[in-house]
Amino acid sequence: MIFLNNKLVKRKDALVSVFDHGFLYGDGIYETFRVYDGVVFMLQEHLERLFESASLIGLDIQKSRAAIKKAVYETLQANKLDEATIRLTVSRGVGPLGLDPALCKKPTFVIMVNPFKPYPSKFRRKGIALTVARTRRNYQGALDPRIKSLNFLNNILAKRESIARGTNEAIMLNHRGHLTEGTVSNLFFVRGGVLYTPSMKTGILEGITRKIIIGLATASGIKVKEGGYGPAALMSADEVFISNTSMEVMPVRSVDDHMVPVSPGNMTKLLGADYRKFLRKYKRSHAL
Repeated sequence: MIFLNNKLVKRKDALVSVFDHGFLYGDGIYETFRVYDGVVFMLQEHLERLFESASLIGLDIQKSRAAIKKAVYETLQANKLDEATIRLTVSRGVGPLGLDPALCKKPTFVIMVNPFKPYPSKFRRKGIALTVARTRRNYQGALDPRIKSLNFLNNILAKRESIARGTNEAIMLNHRGHLTEGTVSNLFFVRGGVLYTPSMKTGILEGITRKIIIGLATASGIKVKEGGYGPAALMSADEVFISNTSMEVMPVRSVDDHMVPVSPGNMTKLLGADYRKFLRKYKRSHAL
């Protein structure tokens, strides 16, 4: 079942108009959630980011946070899934051809739920392979990175590079040649016992999982540095890992043709374990 606008419909009936400006122009926003044991993880935080994205593009979602939360759980329960991923999409809506947002009177609101497909166990045992893409991250002066936009072409081009090179994920650089983020992930690396990650100033989306990891590291007494780093920083790193809502803390074994010394390393293991503890505590406190 799909939640479309204001009601649940069967998948075959979940149709969006060809005149929808999300389809025509990528004019819209989205969020992805992870569900554990029937609990939507960090739901409130994802909704806050959704509304921030909407504000930044002048999009009136026309639903309250409480109404969206209710719709999310209604859709989850209708699909009878306890372990799932949820995609919530809000487009500008249906309107005549043209870029003026005022052409669309009502947004299109969609919630999709799918069974969670675990990553191969070997990824967590040995790590994944990264590529530093030639495709650059969108310049933040042209597209605010705080907007989780439907226009994903930048990331798709980088992902095509990763696929062509036989790796699992691509890391993009910004216009200054600094590391930013992956096509669907945030980046971390360890050197000399210090945890490094690209700062918000490099033009990255503020990942919710990223924020949790930084908080967990700080609470464990790990020094965290956020800044602008070139690709060479990954080649001299002791450990590398990436993160997002679905993969959590994912170790990296190689960057292009360079092998990371240890995968997973001790800090990666520690933060991965701390993340799981945080998750279990969250589930207990938010169980329905």
